[in-house]
Amino acid sequence: MSKRNRDAARAERIAKAAALRKEQERQEARRRYLMIGGVVAALLVIVVGGWFLSRALDTTAKVDAPAAGSKYGVTIGPKDAPHDVVIYEDFLCPFCGELEAETHEKLATLADDGKVRVEYRPFNLLSSLGDYSARSAEAFSIVLDKSGPDVAKKFHDLLYANQPEEKGPFPSNEDILKLAVQAGASEADVKDAIKNVDGKGAWVTDATQAALDAGVRSTPTILLDGKVYQDGRTPAEIGDNLIAELS
Repeated sequence: MSKRNRDAARAERIAKAAALRKEQERQEARRRYLMIGGVVAALLVIVVGGWFLSRALDTTAKVDAPAAGSKYGVTIGPKDAPHDVVIYEDFLCPFCGELEAETHEKLATLADDGKVRVEYRPFNLLSSLGDYSARSAEAFSIVLDKSGPDVAKKFHDLLYANQPEEKGPFPSNEDILKLAVQAGASEADVKDAIKNVDGKGAWVTDATQAALDAGVRSTPTILLDGKVYQDGRTPAEIGDNLIAELS
């Protein structure tokens, strides 16, 4: 074989090897995309399935609770509003986070317009996942007591805007304190109390017991004019339908 023919054969082998590598890389990329797609699909099934399962197992069909304006929450809107909404929630609950994201600005606008009175009632439901639910609720009670309802409502919103995942990692007390100050609380007024929260304070215990005594067994539990409101398949859809009812 001449040198020219050997060079041509070598070039052909190199080209075939490169083509083979390219095809292998393409197939590997395809397998990787399919695997990622499968994982994403599985997670969606788990999340959506978990929501429907929680709805199916939800025993919160009837709640006997006081109207908006209790001592275990923060209230917006006038007392003489034509509608009354109470939302039982847990600051760690992802479904509460979805509902909050969908409705908090719209509910605030409706409250400002005098169309609804809304009370947010945080309590400790998800204690089995860690102490964040109790600690955040206790910190909320401190801000409500020391800084008043307007600052407490802003703090409430910031806790949801910075909501951790259920599996953690969870914000430290120092992190929670920073959100309280960002909401407008005087650091001097709340610093020592929030830095020492352990979720075992009387307010959290009493608020949680009051929710359980009322018949609340899941979050979010929404009461519209004293009746449990569940019109929707997802938290966002329930929120949209609630806003439509109130508008």
